[in-house]
Amino acid sequence: MTRQPTLMIARPDLERLETLIARHPGDLTALENELARAQVVEPDAVPDDVIGMNTTARFVDDATGASHTFTLVYPQDADIAAGRISILAPVGSALLGLSVGQTIAWPAPGGRTLQLRVLAVTRQAARAEQ
Repeated sequence: MTRQPTLMIARPDLERLETLIARHPGDLTALENELARAQVVEPDAVPDDVIGMNTTARFVDDATGASHTFTLVYPQDADIAAGRISILAPVGSALLGLSVGQTIAWPAPGGRTLQLRVLAVTRQAARAEQ
């Protein structure tokens, strides 16, 4: 998986995620590791092409050419059938901070792995909510 050297996250998202981690009984090491390397910025400093909380992104499977759209959400809003991926899911943590052109290996049903490349970030809701 290609990643930016530093993850950029909006301050309100970081604060909300830290609260979520503190209240969650499970192992959230992957998310904690992502946040530990994050550069915290104000919402208007997050580039439009970076996946953040409540951001919808369009991907292409480089192996098949199929396109997919996912939104990174808080757990209470997750609905995989509707394309809303929880930040607490391992792949949700991995989506945080990806930008246009970067790729992620996504485990699919049946044991196959999708090689998803970010084509577009279509909504930066965190910025709109501020």
